[in-house]
Amino acid sequence: MRWQWLGWPVAAGLLAALVFLHFSPARDAQEQSASASSWASAVSRASPAVVNIYTSKVVRRPYHPLMDDPFYQQFFRRSPAPQRERIERSLGSGVIMSADGYVLTNNHVIAGATEILVLLSDGRESLAAVIGSDPGTDLAVLRIELPDLKPITVGNPSTAQVGDVVLAIGNPYGFEQSVSQGIISAVGRFGLQLNAYENFIQTDAAINPGNSGGALIDANGNLLGINTAIYSRSGGSQGIGLAIPADSAAKVLQDIVQHGEVIRGWLGVSVQGMPARVQLNEGERSGLVVSDVDAGSPASQAGLQPGDLLIAINGQSADQGRSTMLRIGLMAPGDAFSLDVLRGEKRLKLDGVVGQRPSH
Repeated sequence: MRWQWLGWPVAAGLLAALVFLHFSPARDAQEQSASASSWASAVSRASPAVVNIYTSKVVRRPYHPLMDDPFYQQFFRRSPAPQRERIERSLGSGVIMSADGYVLTNNHVIAGATEILVLLSDGRESLAAVIGSDPGTDLAVLRIELPDLKPITVGNPSTAQVGDVVLAIGNPYGFEQSVSQGIISAVGRFGLQLNAYENFIQTDAAINPGNSGGALIDANGNLLGINTAIYSRSGGSQGIGLAIPADSAAKVLQDIVQHGEVIRGWLGVSVQGMPARVQLNEGERSGLVVSDVDAGSPASQAGLQPGDLLIAINGQSADQGRSTMLRIGLMAPGDAFSLDVLRGEKRLKLDGVVGQRPSH
């Protein structure tokens, strides 16, 4: 009976603990749910770096007052018609990548433009100069001269996973600073024949005309990609949007600023898919048939020959032509490379040094 006097305090303490345990997780869950239901902090962090882009260019076309009449058109086909000029305007988006005014956008947004106007989220505007472009990735670098610019924080697209929440910020249809939310639907999309170098992040966040060149950000406001294309039968968003990974886009910007062009690795080899009738040795799963090797190229100097079966590059399987060429393009000139090759029944390892892809 000596512990009897502890009964009430112990019971009270246990009761308080049970009440705390019962309500505390629920409160934490409610707080987490409330936090997850809003991406305002991510948007406020990234939006100052997302700009609206307005372009104009002069378009010339043959013109005559009767040119639109089918009867008279047959006569004007035989002789040069007068030229009529008109101003064509379009819109897009961009992302401020540095405090000194470098802006990334899509090449198709500014291609042929005679004037490029950039509007910031704080209402300021500036004419932009084109520093350079890279049609192979559909990226372009602009420069604006304004003080107190807030560049975006670049995230790590290599860690992005299908199902991650993402936000698209841009200028769709001229709706300035518009934000849409979705998830990552796929990563590493290629073979769409949109660009020469494809490695897209696919998202179902609403992306529409005018979003091109804008930011795809993660839930923390970090840049994951540059929105560049949509698949649509209607012209509007149908849940399939594509973005260029931010790390690849940042390399394009760095190369253009430093060298005036994108510096890509080059082996000087053409490949094609492996015919179904080819039977590989046990343990081999896939490969690419070498169809051509440029004379004097790094691949030629390493000993690669047409007809060889390319199994791996630097230990990574070579199973898709476009993705393999993309990996080569991301190598830096001067890097060492190693090729696993099947020549007849013999497996070879060929070593060499990556060259620089010719600019033509």
